[in-house]
Amino acid sequence: MYFAQYQYLYLLLLVPVILIGYGVLRTFRRKRVRRFGEEELVGALMPSWSGAKGWVRTVLFALAFACFAIGLARPQTGAKLAEHKSKGVEIMVALDVSNSMLSEDYSPNRLERAKLAISRLTDKLQDDRIGLVIFAGTPFVQLPVTTDYVSAKMFLSSITPGSVPVQGTAIGEAILLSIKSFSAQSEKSRVIVVISDGENHEDDAVEAAKQAAEYGIRVYTIGVGSPEGQPIPVDGELLKDKDGNIVVSKLDEETLRKIARAGGGAYIHAGNEEFGLNPIIEDIRRMEEEEFGSVMFEDFDEQFMYFFAAALVLLLIEMLIGERAAKRKFFGND
Repeated sequence: MYFAQYQYLYLLLLVPVILIGYGVLRTFRRKRVRRFGEEELVGALMPSWSGAKGWVRTVLFALAFACFAIGLARPQTGAKLAEHKSKGVEIMVALDVSNSMLSEDYSPNRLERAKLAISRLTDKLQDDRIGLVIFAGTPFVQLPVTTDYVSAKMFLSSITPGSVPVQGTAIGEAILLSIKSFSAQSEKSRVIVVISDGENHEDDAVEAAKQAAEYGIRVYTIGVGSPEGQPIPVDGELLKDKDGNIVVSKLDEETLRKIARAGGGAYIHAGNEEFGLNPIIEDIRRMEEEEFGSVMFEDFDEQFMYFFAAALVLLLIEMLIGERAAKRKFFGND
């Protein structure tokens, strides 16, 4: 069984509260009765009142409330697997998460500004697929290609420089890993978007972009940072080199331009207002869309009406029971 609005199930926590609350009220009632005299004597003066029926009514009300809460959560059954087809392109975003992305020439810093831009990018996608590779000294697939944009944002929000243990900036390895991360269904409409400050010290990123172009994959680059550079705040202090000098991270636009040129894409310098993804999206929209097939669960049967009906029946029974004890008549006694 699947609950479409599972948050309403938290209302079930009130069921024991109802029962406990009634028990507390009964305890206070007994204390008040004892003020008038012996409990058995007072009970004899009220023969029409039934304590057992009070509990029965409370239990029925609690069960009705539980059924109502489950109904609000919209239980569904009978799902089946069905093939879903859509048309779009596949986009792999390779995001630099090295320490240099903590520089604050963007608000609040380079990395957070890039994450915000990617999040806005997902809002503009429809049937396109998006994946995420993060890299520093080594690359890592943070999210395989998917149309689940909610999950994409969730994975994106958890990214920090500590997500990749090895520091550095291996753009080439990130591009090669992105190439391998496209789905088997994708053949033509594939794009890699590299977001970095361009300080590549690990490998030959231009050669990696050439390999991507040979597979028909376009490589776009977005430069994050300023040419004059900014220091890198780490743990409340400015990062220093082995000689004690403050490290200044500068944007290497020339490297990023070469990568984009080799990959058949374009280079864009990210701004604080316009990050640079909109022109790339416009280029992507002009690409030929591919048809993707995926297997999904669908055709759920709603079951909430049965729980609402059960709640109504239980409430009706609860109201009909009342709290008075049943009158007893004995044959032969007047």
